[in-house]
Amino acid sequence: MIGLGTIINTAGILAGGAVGRLFGSRFNSKIQDALNGACGVSVLFIGIAGAMEGMLKIQDGALSSGQSMLVVLSLALGALIGEWINIEGLFERFGRWLKVKTGNARDKKFVDAFVTSSLTVCIGAMAIVGSIQDGIYGDYSVLVTKAILDLIIVLVMTCSLGIGCIFSAIPVAVFEGLLTVLARFLRPVMTEAALANLSLVGSILIFCVGLNLLWEKKVRVANLLPSVVLAVAAVFLPIE
Repeated sequence: MIGLGTIINTAGILAGGAVGRLFGSRFNSKIQDALNGACGVSVLFIGIAGAMEGMLKIQDGALSSGQSMLVVLSLALGALIGEWINIEGLFERFGRWLKVKTGNARDKKFVDAFVTSSLTVCIGAMAIVGSIQDGIYGDYSVLVTKAILDLIIVLVMTCSLGIGCIFSAIPVAVFEGLLTVLARFLRPVMTEAALANLSLVGSILIFCVGLNLLWEKKVRVANLLPSVVLAVAAVFLPIE
C-alpha cells in the first residue's frame, strides 16, 4: 500500500509523544532540564555525524575535508531567502494557532516545542528517500526505520519540552505525504550526489536544532530550510 510509510511514521511520532506526555508530567523540573540537555547533546551529535560523513573522506591514506564552499554558499543564500520569506514566522504562527485550537493556550513552551521537534524529525535524507521509495515501489522500510527513531526522539523531547512536540506529526504527515504523491516526478532529481548534498546540509541544520535545545534560541533554523533546496540544485549547475 503506497503511503503506508507516512502513516507508520506519523503514528510513531504520536506514540512517542503520548508516552513522553504520560511520563514527562511526572518528572520535576530538574529531571526535565536533564532530559532536555541529553536530547540537545544527542541531536548535536546526530547532526555532527551526518555532516562529517559528507565533508570528510580518506584519500591516499590521509583524512581530508571538502564541500566547504557548498556549505557556505547554501547556508548563506538559504538564510537570505528564508529570512525574506520568514519561514520561521510561518511555523510559529501555525504553532500559535495549534496552541489555541488544542486547548493549550497557557502552555508557554508549546510553540517552541512544536517548531523544534518538527524541524528535528522533518529535516534529513531519510524522509525524502523513504517517501520516494514508498511512492514508486511501495517500499516503506526506510520510513519504518525513521518511525522508530522519531518515536524515541519525540518521546524524550516531549518529556522535556512538553505536549507541543506531539504535533510535529502534522508537518511530517504533510511533507512525507506530498513527497510520496510526487515521487515519480522527484525521482530523476534525487540523484546520489543530490542526496549526499541534502544529507550534508540537512545534518548541519539538525546540529543547529541541537544548539537551540542546549542554549537559548540562537539560530532561526526554519529560515535556513531553503539551503537544503539550494544544496540539491547545486548538483545540476554547469560547474566543473
